[in-house]
Amino acid sequence: MPAASLEQLASLCKRRGFIYPSSDIYGGLQGVFDYGPLGVELKNNIINSWWSTNVYARDDMEGLDAAILMNRLVWKYSGHEETFNDPLVDCRQCKGRWRADHIKGKCPSCGSSDLTEPRPFNMMFKTAIGPVADSDSFAYLRPETAQGIFANFANVLATTSRKLPFGIAQVGKAFRNEINPRNFLFRVREFEQMEIEFFVMPGTDEEWHERWLEDRLSWWESIGVPRSKIQIYDVPKDSLAHYSKRTYDLMYDYPTLGYEEIEGIASRSDYDLGSHSRDQENLGLSAKVSPNRDSVAKLNYYDQANNRHVVPFVIEPSAGVGRCFLAVLSEAYDEQLVKEPAADKVESVRSALESFAKSVGRNEKMNGEHRDAIVAQAEHIGADLAHNLPQIEQLLAMPGADGIEVGKKLRGVAQPVVDEFYRTVLHLKPHLAPTKVAVFPLKRNHDGLVSMAKGIRSDLQMNANMRTVYDDTGAIGKLYRRQDEIGTPFCVTVDFESLENGTVTVRDRDSMQQERILAKELEQYVREKSR
Repeated sequence: MPAASLEQLASLCKRRGFIYPSSDIYGGLQGVFDYGPLGVELKNNIINSWWSTNVYARDDMEGLDAAILMNRLVWKYSGHEETFNDPLVDCRQCKGRWRADHIKGKCPSCGSSDLTEPRPFNMMFKTAIGPVADSDSFAYLRPETAQGIFANFANVLATTSRKLPFGIAQVGKAFRNEINPRNFLFRVREFEQMEIEFFVMPGTDEEWHERWLEDRLSWWESIGVPRSKIQIYDVPKDSLAHYSKRTYDLMYDYPTLGYEEIEGIASRSDYDLGSHSRDQENLGLSAKVSPNRDSVAKLNYYDQANNRHVVPFVIEPSAGVGRCFLAVLSEAYDEQLVKEPAADKVESVRSALESFAKSVGRNEKMNGEHRDAIVAQAEHIGADLAHNLPQIEQLLAMPGADGIEVGKKLRGVAQPVVDEFYRTVLHLKPHLAPTKVAVFPLKRNHDGLVSMAKGIRSDLQMNANMRTVYDDTGAIGKLYRRQDEIGTPFCVTVDFESLENGTVTVRDRDSMQQERILAKELEQYVREKSR
């Protein structure tokens, strides 16, 4: 079953090296995260899947990697300087800072209604350009990747000889100075976007908008996010962005958060190319744009069939890598009872859990909201302890729990039981899994077993281009659990029979079934099973 809370995912990510708080040795930086050894592999696999589906598998798409720094005029004429603002208020009591449209007149931190008047806050990061930092020598860190595509429309058209309809795809960093970044990877200040600007003939945009909606839903299914967990929100006209003719927001049912946006699919009319063009009055634009006296290009397209120049309409599917990462992890996450633990072991954990909950309840120094949440979660776990026992680690990772001394005892009692009777498993699609194969020797001090296992690892990773790891740091059962938890689809064990006849044992992550095959057939076996 999918993850029950963001705390579960955050705990797993830090414990297993998917995500680290950035600058952690100096107390971190709010809203900024680093992708660890496993995280960067999963992130890259998600991006590769998106790129393969949208660029390689289509014959109407080109790729681009535009610079993060752009001329400030790009953001003036895109509308970001004027419209990329949030209403900001400060709490006079606790000095907290919040978006006015998110808090309903009360400070979420202390509950006070003594707030300042809302004032506009531009979310773009500024940076100095050149040796002198003055009012004329600055640029923005881009808040989206889309404008780099629009600014390069004429370049791509001239160098590829594309005909409408066609698209330009880009994956890259974007930056937003969020007032209150929160909810792990969901709302951050530095992130990556996967964006497409698909250029179509005016009048065909509605049809293409629907086609892209279906294409995107199909891709989400292909990476393990089912349609049943996605709601399609047709954004009301009075809530549309300044550039949008119509927008579909795909809303995923995140743990803890509920339905939140995972991707937007916007019909942007001719606003963008029109905004960045010169001679706008002669382009026949349907969108309302600000006069542009600075551009040196007309971003239009010559329609040979009708002997006319047109400004293409644009369909934009845009998704954040971090939000996709969270959704993929959530859907893959599962905690399974492998065998029933003895009653006395369960009762020992129950006793420690109850002591922990009482200690939290008596702690007057803890934030009241955090205290109530921890106690409620402890009661939830205790209601069906035999099945919920793996959730104790997430309980101990909740805000404030690390300051409770008896939490160490609870972890010490619970963890051995979890290790013996339960497993956490990520049922990741094989093409997304950070590690495809893990190889173990039955004995780590046997030269023959170690040599064969390392040879298999090298062959699969270097010759078959499959991310493969070698591990001999524990008993086979413990190694299986470790690989289950990070989503490795196949574990290969080299034993003494392997030295005799060249066969190895392959264990399937999801079924836990084992199969004996020839080592030389491993590559073909893994590829067939991964389809």
